[in-house]
Amino acid sequence: MSIHESHGSPHKASSMRTPLGRVRHLGASHSGTGDFWRQRITAVATTLLIVPVIVVVMMLLGRNQAGAAQILGSPPIAIIMLLFIIASSWHMKIGMQVVIEDYVHGEKLKLAAVMANNFFSFAVALASIYAILKLSSGV
Repeated sequence: MSIHESHGSPHKASSMRTPLGRVRHLGASHSGTGDFWRQRITAVATTLLIVPVIVVVMMLLGRNQAGAAQILGSPPIAIIMLLFIIASSWHMKIGMQVVIEDYVHGEKLKLAAVMANNFFSFAVALASIYAILKLSSGV
């Protein structure tokens, strides 16, 4: 009698997963489903925020910087824009990282690409957040 039979485990003894992997519920990447769920959550957040963002962008059409600062100076609008930037940048980072991990085969190139992706995503988010904060503060 194997340990799986004695404890009523649903896993067969011929499973490809290691006992530690079964206990931790980790897949081949050893990170579980964290990135999967984070990408789904950021997708839902981005989807929910896109309608108000489109409305704000339409309100900004044809306005000069003073008019844009006046619209973006409203705390609810600035918060919506900041949440959209954070959610979409994070979603972009995770999505591109999955593509890199799946299709880049050299370990050094993969590491460099993941690092560049992290830097680029952070730079885009930081520049966008800075722009919204600067416009909303009227400076």
